[in-house]
This record gives sequence, C-alpha cells and structure tokens, in this order.
Amino acid sequence: MRRLRRIKILATLGPVSSDSTMIRKLFEAGADVFRINMSHTSHDKMRELVRTIRNVESSYGRPIGILVDLQGPKLRVGSFANGPVQLNNGATFVLDSVKEPGDAERVCLPHPEILSALKVGDALLLDDGKVRLICEEASPSRAVTRVVIGGKMSDRKGVSLPDTDLPMSAMTNKDRADLEAACETGIDWVALSFVQRAEDVAEAKRMIRGRAAVMAKIEKPQAIDRLQEILDVSDALMVARGDLGVEMPLERVPSLQKQMTRMARRAGKPVVVATQMLESMISSPVPTRAEVSDVATAVYEGADAIMLSAESAAGKYPVEAVSTMNRIGEEVERDTLYRGVLTAQRPEPEATAGDAIAGAARQIAETLDLSAIICWTSSGSTALRVARERPKVPVVAITPNLNTGRKLSAVWGVHCVVAEDARDQDDMVDRAGRIAFRDGFAKSGQRVIIVAGVPLGTPGATNMVRIAYVGPTDADV
Repeated sequence: MRRLRRIKILATLGPVSSDSTMIRKLFEAGADVFRINMSHTSHDKMRELVRTIRNVESSYGRPIGILVDLQGPKLRVGSFANGPVQLNNGATFVLDSVKEPGDAERVCLPHPEILSALKVGDALLLDDGKVRLICEEASPSRAVTRVVIGGKMSDRKGVSLPDTDLPMSAMTNKDRADLEAACETGIDWVALSFVQRAEDVAEAKRMIRGRAAVMAKIEKPQAIDRLQEILDVSDALMVARGDLGVEMPLERVPSLQKQMTRMARRAGKPVVVATQMLESMISSPVPTRAEVSDVATAVYEGADAIMLSAESAAGKYPVEAVSTMNRIGEEVERDTLYRGVLTAQRPEPEATAGDAIAGAARQIAETLDLSAIICWTSSGSTALRVARERPKVPVVAITPNLNTGRKLSAVWGVHCVVAEDARDQDDMVDRAGRIAFRDGFAKSGQRVIIVAGVPLGTPGATNMVRIAYVGPTDADV
C-alpha cells in the first residue's frame, strides 16, 4: 500500500462510510487518516468505528491514523413564538437573557458569557453569516443591535462573534466527555474546535496526558492574532476554512491558509487544509474545475494533508472523492514547478543537532541521488524533522511504536513501517535496506541514507547519518 504522493488525505466517516467494506475502499482509494466527527457521533458509535478501522489496519499491515474532532461550543439563539421572522436592514433587534420565545424585535440569547463580553461596535453573525448585526448597546443582560444585513431568522440558528474575545474554554462538558472516551478507546489525534488562545490547547493536553496528539483548528479571528503561541503548544494545525470564512472576510482566507501552512512547516508540525475542498462531489461524481485548482493549491503549498468532510461522510460518491483527491495530489507532485515551489519555501534549519542532521540528510540524498531517506524513530521526531525539509527522495520511517506510526500517517511524505527496534547499528543498517527493498523504495545495488538517534530508542536524539547499499547483504559504505 505504498502511496505515489507525499501529501496525505484525511477522510471523514459518516452515514455512508461507517462499515468495514466502505472503510477498506476508502483506504485503498487513498485515505491515510480517518476523521470521526463527534458533533454527529455517539461514544458507542465512535468505539465501533475505531474497532473497524483497527481491523482494516491489521489486515493491510500499514498504520492508519484516527482523528477525533471535538464539536466545541455551539452558540445559538433561542426560539421564536410564531415561526421564522424577517430582520430588515436598519432595524433594531435585541438579544437578551429573557427565556421567552422571540419575535421580530427580540430573541433570547442563552449564553450569558456572550452578553457579558459584547462591546459596542462588535459584530454578531447569525446563521453562518447570512444575517449581520452590530452591537449598539451592551449590558450583562441584553444587547441592542442594528441589523446591517437582514434576512430570515428562525429557531436555534448559530451565532458567531468575530470581534469578541469570549472568556470561555474551547471545550464544553460534552467535549470533555468525548475527549476522555476517545483517549480511552485509543485514537491518535484530537482536533480541538474554536481555539482562541494557547491556554485552550494546554487545557486539552492536560486532559489527554500524552495519550493522543492535539491538532488546533484555526477558525476564529482571535486565534489568528495568537497564531504563533497556539502553534508553539499544539502538535499540528488545521486550517478550518469553513468557520474562518464566516467570521473573517472571505478574501482573507487564501492568504491565511498560506500563512498557516508556512508557519507550521517552519515549526516542523503537520498542517491540514480542510473544508469544502471537493464540496460538489457530495452530489456529483466529478468536482468543479475550481475545486480541483483549490486542492492543487494546497498541494503546491506543501501542506501535510488535505481533508474531505461531507464528501466522504454523507455524499453519494465517497470513494470517488478520495480517488479524485489522490489523483490531484499525484499529478501536482509530478509537475516540475512543484519541486521549485517547495524548495523556495524551505525554512532554515533550527539551531539543533536534529534539524542540522535532517537538513544534511536531505542535501546528501539529493546530491548523491540516493533512493530514500530511512528514519529510525521512536517518538516520531526524527521523521518530522526530515519531513520538514520536504526532500525530493522518499522518506521511510521505521518505528517500534505502533502509536508513533499512526500519528505519522498525517505527516507529509512519510511512509511508516512498524518493526521491532534495531539491536545495534549493524542491525539498523541491514534492516533499513531490507525494508527499503521490500517496499519498493530501492533496488538492489542502489543506496539509501539512514538517519537515527544513538543510543537507539532515545526519543528526540537524532544524531547519526549513514549511507548504505541495498543488496543481498545490505553492505554498509
């Protein structure tokens, strides 16, 4: 199951893609990581999906990552007494704490934290931004707003606050229960929704206690203002373009996507581009040309992964959507321009032995036209450092830890093999060559470069480079 592309594919599971047969088809079509959206999944269903994925994983002998996506706080208005109302431009509309059904002049906003945090001039976006209000008076019990963009409003529509820093956690009680259940089940990644600050990620990490890696979803303007500090404490980023495009001007989203992709690459942390990538394939067997171009842009930028949401979870053509994304990735990476773009964006190595060795390994491999870079890695840090270089040659990560292999399934270009740890350096060189030969990364007589940490099994101690011939005896040079 060697992939012919470096960028990874995340596929969301849902009503049309929950059984073993479909999950197998999605994996064979190109899915590297499966996403479970806890907004629509019970704990029992989540456990069932994890068991199914693990069974598929064992039958193919390749690590498969599982990402659990927490719902996050869902802010909504109350109900209306007589059904939907029309809010007209220029009208006054009140959001208050009175638990009575609303009308065309007011509605309950059952979130005291919003009313307490609102300031005069703050915008409120209702129903995914279809209706826009501006706060003109604010108090802990009510907010008087002016309708800037009117429209129909009905029960329980969502509220977004692009200008307001809410004094609340990114996790609700539901999220905390979902997170604990997911960690007990043994998943690999947790996506944290509506992150505003680094403290939100730190709170999740305290609960996780090392049982999974945390991917911060960037979908709020407040997170953009604190992007570097959020990245510092996160294990990965997700460019969640859907909500980001609601709370910020749409024309800013492409530049923010590029900014986040490059920041994450500099930090050596995975970055996933998500939302509406092949949206038309929910109902169509082929995407639009604009969608193909959008996916290709993420590949050219050097993102670690691209994600399908409803396309694979609830659409009519889930396998076709994954196959299409797979073909786009392969085609872009064959383009001669692709390598030039990645090289132009290559960050300078950090002043650490690990980064210096990873950079040197990439340069040696490309200068000598070696067949692959083989990373022996316990924690995954060696493979992450090499992937940060976006080398021209394939990257193979050999790890004794299955959990490490599963996490690396979301990392650009890394083909992960789970194997018993090397006994010594000779064994390490010998088996690296054998695995490269077995998995089709090198032919007999070709050379590979091996990167590892000595003593073996020491996490984060990347300090050794060796060049080896691949052959019957894998003789070291």
